[in-house]
Amino acid sequence: MTSSDVSAATVAYLAPEGFVEPIVAALGNRVVAVRERLVLAREGGSGAEWWAANTWHDLQSRRIDSIGDGAKWLRSMQRNWALYATDFFRRASLLEGKLPPLRQRARPFPFEVPPSPMGAWTLWESDLMLASARCSSPFANGEIEFEEHKVGPPSRAYRKLWEALVLLGRHPVAGERCIDLGASPGGWTWVLQALGANVLAIDKAALDPAIVALPNVEVRYESAFGLDPTAVGPVDWLFSDVICYPKRLFDLVTRWREAGMAKHFVCTIKFQGSDEHSIARAFAEIPGSRVVHLHHNKHELTWMNLGD
Repeated sequence: MTSSDVSAATVAYLAPEGFVEPIVAALGNRVVAVRERLVLAREGGSGAEWWAANTWHDLQSRRIDSIGDGAKWLRSMQRNWALYATDFFRRASLLEGKLPPLRQRARPFPFEVPPSPMGAWTLWESDLMLASARCSSPFANGEIEFEEHKVGPPSRAYRKLWEALVLLGRHPVAGERCIDLGASPGGWTWVLQALGANVLAIDKAALDPAIVALPNVEVRYESAFGLDPTAVGPVDWLFSDVICYPKRLFDLVTRWREAGMAKHFVCTIKFQGSDEHSIARAFAEIPGSRVVHLHHNKHELTWMNLGD
């Protein structure tokens, strides 16, 4: 792989741990190079961005004369830069030390996404930098960490709902009605109730007794797929972390959308086969949709739609 080949790349995808393969599969022959979790490509699109922790748009490359020269180049574009290092670690660390420091800390939920852009860079060779001043995530390497609640939520799934709502820039408020499909053991219901919403939790499996006892929580022990949206009535938010094949979730969402019974959606798409790209595209093509791999997702994507 020559420097000219690398310089031909126009976009880079930083994969979450263990998710390089879906990005490479989506890009096909547009892949220029892969190093650790960083995938360089000639063009973007085709679903690779759904799986990326962070997408580096308008990728630039530059030969540098010194560490100071590299830092000066980055600072000429903007202030905030996050390093993803795959090699030349000592040199990269020295260069990073000449940039404004990043304040990486666990944050309380909810909070607003920082308005300042976050760039990303790496040393591809000892004197060749790759950088993007326009990234898909405002967080360093696409990673959001929250102050954890060790008492209250019955599972750690609450963190991915927190992340989804932070990225949406909107969350349920007091008085809004939410339905939580596949609610057991109650982590998402805990989040929604804590925001002041009225929650209808649906699952055939039992919820944690402490969640059932919370005010403004109604529990129905039945299948999410057997619900008649018109019988449930209108909800402001439909949430689903239900375990099912993606096509079945898509059909459920379609039924609720056609009934006009839900305004906003946040649903986890859990993959169990080889239909990842086609079903993710079907969700992405719904007007107003956003499909992402959250920092707290596993082998799943999150589909979000505000319906406005």
